[in-house]
Amino acid sequence: MKLERVASARDPRIADYLDVRDPRWLREQRIFLAEGRKVVTEVLRAERFRLRSLLVTPPALDALGDALQTLPAETPVYLVERAQLDGVSGVRFHQGCVGAVDVPPPLRPAEVLRGAQRVVVLEAVTDPDNVGSTFRNAAAFGFDAVLVGPRCASPLYRKAIRTSLGATLRVPFAPIDLPEGIARLRGRSIRTLGLTPDPGAPDLASDGLAPRVALLLGSEAEGLTAETLAACDARLRIPMGPAADSINVAAAGAVAMHHIYARRTASR
Repeated sequence: MKLERVASARDPRIADYLDVRDPRWLREQRIFLAEGRKVVTEVLRAERFRLRSLLVTPPALDALGDALQTLPAETPVYLVERAQLDGVSGVRFHQGCVGAVDVPPPLRPAEVLRGAQRVVVLEAVTDPDNVGSTFRNAAAFGFDAVLVGPRCASPLYRKAIRTSLGATLRVPFAPIDLPEGIARLRGRSIRTLGLTPDPGAPDLASDGLAPRVALLLGSEAEGLTAETLAACDARLRIPMGPAADSINVAAAGAVAMHHIYARRTASR
């Protein structure tokens, strides 16, 4: 660990932290930001991720303690006061701690599906908070992997990571094209369940409990596309009262994931 004190928010050594609100800039730099002590610790523990640098306040440095002993000697740790940290990008970084991490090569679907019993598939879920919440739900309810469609928010965007409490760093994910990718799932004997608010769709509880399942969740506004729903093995809905015809995609995913988890647990 190479500890260096930074006195100014404009110091060129911390340029990686200046435009954190711009996802396009982050993609161009091939970095993502790990924000908060828990998330930084997740990065330090994971072999897949390489911390490029770390920006911390003195209290955060003390709190991270032994976790930083695994850092390579050449990795810079920039020590700043709280006022300077808040001035870097205009964002109040959570817990006085943020790391710039190299984006690793994407995993292939075959890698994350190997041995997977329960999978979540996202189509055009564009809100990072919904993506992060879905990963957190997947971790909570024993789902093994997440497949992410091309129009989804990145699971490695800072808001997605923060909302997931680091689950986007723990639950393996890979890109998938839809609806074409459904054939890949079917080829692995994974039953695909498309969640829809359509009142004519069967109740979630009506579908038999297959050994391997993929739960498909669609965009916040439109849900799954008609083509993707048509390619699924089953179209299912969550029964609800007359006051609403749908709920937030992350909430709907949580209900469905818990249902699948509970049925699987009860059948053991």
